[in-house]
Amino acid sequence: MPTHSPARRLDGLGTTIFAEMSALALATGSINLGQGFPDSDGPIEVADAAVAAIRAGINQYPPGPGIPDLRLAVTEHQQRFYGLRLDPDTEVVVTTGATEAIAAALLGLVDPGDEVIALEPFYDSYTAGIAMAGGVRVPVTLRAPDFRLDVDRLRAAVTARTRLVLLNSPHNPTGTVLSEEELTAVAELAVQRDLIVVTDEVYEHMTYGVPHRPLATFPGMAERTLTVSSAGKTFSFTGWKVGWACGPARLVRAVLTAKQFLTFVSGAPFQPAVAVGLRLPDTYFTGLADSLRGKRDRLVEGLRTVGLEVFVPQGTYFVSADVRSLGYDDGVTFCRDLPQRAGVVAIPHQVFYDDIEAGRPLVRFAFCKRDDVLDEAIDRLQRLL
Repeated sequence: MPTHSPARRLDGLGTTIFAEMSALALATGSINLGQGFPDSDGPIEVADAAVAAIRAGINQYPPGPGIPDLRLAVTEHQQRFYGLRLDPDTEVVVTTGATEAIAAALLGLVDPGDEVIALEPFYDSYTAGIAMAGGVRVPVTLRAPDFRLDVDRLRAAVTARTRLVLLNSPHNPTGTVLSEEELTAVAELAVQRDLIVVTDEVYEHMTYGVPHRPLATFPGMAERTLTVSSAGKTFSFTGWKVGWACGPARLVRAVLTAKQFLTFVSGAPFQPAVAVGLRLPDTYFTGLADSLRGKRDRLVEGLRTVGLEVFVPQGTYFVSADVRSLGYDDGVTFCRDLPQRAGVVAIPHQVFYDDIEAGRPLVRFAFCKRDDVLDEAIDRLQRLL
């Protein structure tokens, strides 16, 4: 019998940690603080708009770049919140979530052998996307306890083969929101070395006491930055998988060229609903951040009572903690034991690292859950002690 192995570029990818841990949560009846999805739906007016679109017959293939009204709504959002002016016809493409936007950007912009700099720990789809594009991943590590960008290390990472910087802020899993000074350094380096920057900004409306500023707003960056975001995180409809990429027409065309041979199109009735969401009043967006800040503080305090060293995030809906105080020096072992021992699921950091030792003792908990669920999770962890 012939033996056929997968392509070498997929070596080491395997099943995502999210699938493994979510399956473990189901098998053990555990509270899932691992995968980052809310346990309640988003705004009713957005849901109603999707239902109305289905009933109105918006159920066939939408235009390849996305329905015109959603592309317009994305440009309105960027102007309203950040002062960025975009052409909805040429500078926005709608994708199947931010994951496809990033994958299509890498496939459309990276040639085999090109180096891609990414902040470590990196979301696991970055690893896969770079590999599938034939790129070479070059990590710049954000290290505990503050998880700040080491600008000198970033500069040292750039070589003649560097094609692209993949930047994530607010940063998953650490919760870091890059500062004005850090972003300025990235912008100056990108201009100096003529680099493309793809920015993953899906948590843009989830920051706590610190502002999010898109890299595209910095001098010289509008023409070299592809900005990615999505509706899933902002509106708590993660299963809809509606995202977008926006920026210079030449970069958007590269995304669309790859995207049309991935999903082609998707989410026809969800696209007009997301347009409704993007036009919600400011009170929705500030209310979202205020609500999540309360949940963050609730979980942080609870994890501290368990005895964990907790790193308070500036953004996203994840809290990271060091598990060594509970007798573990390995986050993977801790996360595989935790469902059986306490009925709670978390995600180990080290799966997001090339530098395994930097992430070994760290785990990530999601706080985008109902307060009673967070409280029950803390109660279970306290009983473990």
